[in-house]
Amino acid sequence: MKNRNIVYSTDQGRLCPNCESPISDCQCKNEQIVGDGKVLISLETKGRKGKGVTVIKGLPMTNEDLKVFGKKLKTQCGTGGAVKDGQIEVQGDSRQKIKELLEKAGFSSKFSGR
Repeated sequence: MKNRNIVYSTDQGRLCPNCESPISDCQCKNEQIVGDGKVLISLETKGRKGKGVTVIKGLPMTNEDLKVFGKKLKTQCGTGGAVKDGQIEVQGDSRQKIKELLEKAGFSSKFSGR
């Protein structure tokens, strides 16, 4: 049985969460993982008429998993949002709450930007 908790190995690099093979040798290529595993949380206001949007980038999930997880985050924050281009957008400044929710889900994350 493989170790389900390993995410990174120094001799192999980043591992696929599904088949636990190195990303370069992933056996489940039919499900493309969008993120690189470096989860960044930022607040963007540019091009949104001054309205703030919390953006989560780098989640190592497939597009379908990203949509489901994005819906869960939006529900728990009590706001709307979208999943676009491999990132989750949640309306408003919910950075701290999202960081806590990501940690509960087992993802380590960092704030980026201001």
